[in-house]
Order: sequence, then C-alpha cells, then structure tokens
Amino acid sequence: MSTAAPLLALDVHYGQSGACVAGVRFRDWSDCVAAATHRLHVPQVEDYAPGEFYRRELPCLLALLASLEGTGPAPDCILVDGYVWLDGHDRPGLGARLWQALQKRCAVIGVAKTRYAGIPERAALCRGDSRRPLYVTAAGIDEDAARAAVAAMHGAHRLPELLKQADRLARDGA
Repeated sequence: MSTAAPLLALDVHYGQSGACVAGVRFRDWSDCVAAATHRLHVPQVEDYAPGEFYRRELPCLLALLASLEGTGPAPDCILVDGYVWLDGHDRPGLGARLWQALQKRCAVIGVAKTRYAGIPERAALCRGDSRRPLYVTAAGIDEDAARAAVAAMHGAHRLPELLKQADRLARDGA
C-alpha cells in the first residue's frame, strides 16, 4: 500500500514496558480503510503528571513521526486523541504542542472523548446517533472546518472508524 496519504491519525497506549504509538494514514476524510498503518514501541516514557499530559505523550508522537520520515510526503493534517487547546483558543494542549514542535507545517486536530474544564460548547460534535459529543479543537485549520472533517469521517458511531483503528493498533502493541 502507498503511504502517501495526507491525513494521519495517531494514538498512544501505555503498558508495563513503555508505550506503543500507532498511526493510521488515510487519503480522504470519508475513507473507511487505511492507506497504511504504523506502530512503534517507545521503551521509556515520562510518568503521568496531571495537567501536563503532553510531557508523556508528545515524545511518543514525535518518535513515530520521525520513523515515518522518508516513507512518503509529510501529512497535511494530523489527528490526535486529546485537545489542541485546553481552553478553546489560548492554553496549549497536546495538539498545540505537537503543532509547535512540527513548526506549524501541518494542521493538527484534537479529538477528545471527555470535556475538559474551560472547553467552549462550540467544540462539541455529536456523530451518528450518539448523544455524547466528541470535543474537537484545532491548530492550522479553521475549527469549524476541523469539526466538519471529523463529522465526515467514516463510521456510524460516535468515534470514527479510523480513529478506533489507531486506538486498537496502539492497545494491541502495548
């Protein structure tokens, strides 16, 4: 399979011996099948620190992205499991720190499953027949466009199928 897909969903899962970071590349928001998948074991990770989730997760995401260099063009947009902005616009979360680490070369969309204090209601997105929203924040792309993109992703349920696949890949590798 070609790895030249412009979209990349990332997720990390932690185990006894480090973490597993997984990536799912896809070409279009409505794709139901990944163009390529990637997985990397990261043997040492930071301990979890409340309010500083990025310190644990960001090095894992950057390690996977570094391992993909030379395998095709860099993604145009990366989706992360979490927030870009912790208050909707100023306070950087994992996604904003990734966007900054990548020197703002590609958009980053955060898709979170639980509401963080301070997140505005406009970040909420209900998919399928779910009454429980996802919370979508973004950098490098208009937030309305980011929510529309996540809404257009394949899957009849709350969480898009390709985001579920990234989660499963990470969990299975941890």
